[in-house]
Amino acid sequence: MIRYMLKCDQDHQFESWFRSADAFDTLCAQAQVSCPLCGSQKVTKAMMAPTVSTTRATGTEPSEPPATAPVQPTPQAAPLAPDQPTPEQIERAMAKLRAEVEQNSDYVGVEFADEARKIHTGDAPARAIYGEANFEEAKALLEDGVPVLPLPFLPKRKMN
Repeated sequence: MIRYMLKCDQDHQFESWFRSADAFDTLCAQAQVSCPLCGSQKVTKAMMAPTVSTTRATGTEPSEPPATAPVQPTPQAAPLAPDQPTPEQIERAMAKLRAEVEQNSDYVGVEFADEARKIHTGDAPARAIYGEANFEEAKALLEDGVPVLPLPFLPKRKMN
């Protein structure tokens, strides 16, 4: 797994994990990566400082850095704009949204497109549902006037 700091064309910064560098490139090419704040799919990698362990193999903290390695200040992330939520606020909002969706909707899994269409045509009882649909299925639903909205999280069964 690899973690990237990402940035959208609206200058929102966020981080995300990917299976590999190639997986990130593939998902971006398929417009599957989007900003959690504005939904923009124009996402690029942002500058990011590597994580470096400061402990030795023995597990003890070094008393001083080696004389040959000058201490460099750790680059800080760009400051957030006053109206931009913090990552912690975004996480809490996402967790709250997930809880609301899971508590007040029926999970229909990969049958989402079929079930949404049945509800829209009156062939199934009206109710709130959530599930999984690929891009083509979601596009067809929208073109047919079925109101759908992508959720900014994966189903729990697809999470690590």
